[in-house]
Amino acid sequence: MQSVGWKMAVNETDLEVLPVIADRWSPYRFDGREVEDDKLRQCLEAARWAASSFNDQPWSWIVARRQDGEAFEAMLQCLLEANRDWASHAGVLICTVIRTNFSYNQKPNRVALHDLGAAAALMSLQATSLGLQTHQMAGVNLSQVRGQYQIPEGYEPATAIAMGYADEREPNSDAEQMLEDRQSGVRERTPLKNQVFMDAFGQSASWL
Repeated sequence: MQSVGWKMAVNETDLEVLPVIADRWSPYRFDGREVEDDKLRQCLEAARWAASSFNDQPWSWIVARRQDGEAFEAMLQCLLEANRDWASHAGVLICTVIRTNFSYNQKPNRVALHDLGAAAALMSLQATSLGLQTHQMAGVNLSQVRGQYQIPEGYEPATAIAMGYADEREPNSDAEQMLEDRQSGVRERTPLKNQVFMDAFGQSASWL
């Protein structure tokens, strides 16, 4: 995949997929615009309809919009330093949280992170359909998130998400050029034959 001008190109998938999947990517350059509340609500609504084990929906979102000022800055400081500069230009920052036990029987939910991922994926696809993009991060100070937002026992902070409008302008500084180079390199995915097996682990499915 190559970038076209300063706009990320459609992903060159091996097979035809939904356009919103081909259009999704994870920018390091956001243009600093606020995200409209109706679009943000739509993204959260999409996430709400993700499948989850026993329909337990173990995810929560702590949201700071750019226009929230001090709240946005407080969440920015919960990111690891390597993520703060570029994420500071996003329109929305989100910290994700999982409930570690099932709500119906209080037993450990070993798939809570899986279900959070499913919800975050739907959020990302909805964002793409609205002209936004998201960038999901593991680089989060989890203990700081817990303290900042008073996360109670039985819940665990997990990841962070930056959401906003990708900056499609030509880079005008060395720092922006570095981010542009980082986000516009060839995007690769592991071939299906190395991921999809039959009969035994590592044996590629014959029908691929």
